[in-house]
Amino acid sequence: MAYKRKLGVAGGACAIMTLIPLVLHIGGIRTNQAGLELIGDAEGCRRDSYHCPAGLLTDGVGNTTNVRVGEHKTDTQIANDWNRNVRDAEWCVNRYGNGKNLSTNEFSAVTSITFNVGCLRIRNSTLYKKLNSAQPLVACEEFNRWIYVGKKPMEGLIKRRAQEKALCLKK
Repeated sequence: MAYKRKLGVAGGACAIMTLIPLVLHIGGIRTNQAGLELIGDAEGCRRDSYHCPAGLLTDGVGNTTNVRVGEHKTDTQIANDWNRNVRDAEWCVNRYGNGKNLSTNEFSAVTSITFNVGCLRIRNSTLYKKLNSAQPLVACEEFNRWIYVGKKPMEGLIKRRAQEKALCLKK
């Protein structure tokens, strides 16, 4: 997979490839580097708050917890938020998606989609049901169903789901 590496810091952007080592150093996560790159590429990174396409106040790498308008976050703050949010998604995958029995790539791909759509929306999904039926390869085919905002397919979600599916199927 080719990832956009967000290396610039202009306009409040932050560098994903600088943050990944910090997130991994904090520890406590199973998601691999490829999974973090996928999440980081899809979510992007901003030091200042903004409203995401779903209308939520967001900062860092898809962080919606304790976001304050006008706050400018450091790499350390963003890495801590990102690590916490990945751990939350991983908890959901382990609790509802048979995560402990998934390969590292399957787990990382499922963590990415869970990070994106949230545990409440995905935990009763067909994707998770197939994971719980010990059908991870069949479950990988479900990523394509999660490309819509309302009834409209979104270009960014189409790309992200294709990358998640590819990671899920990678041996």
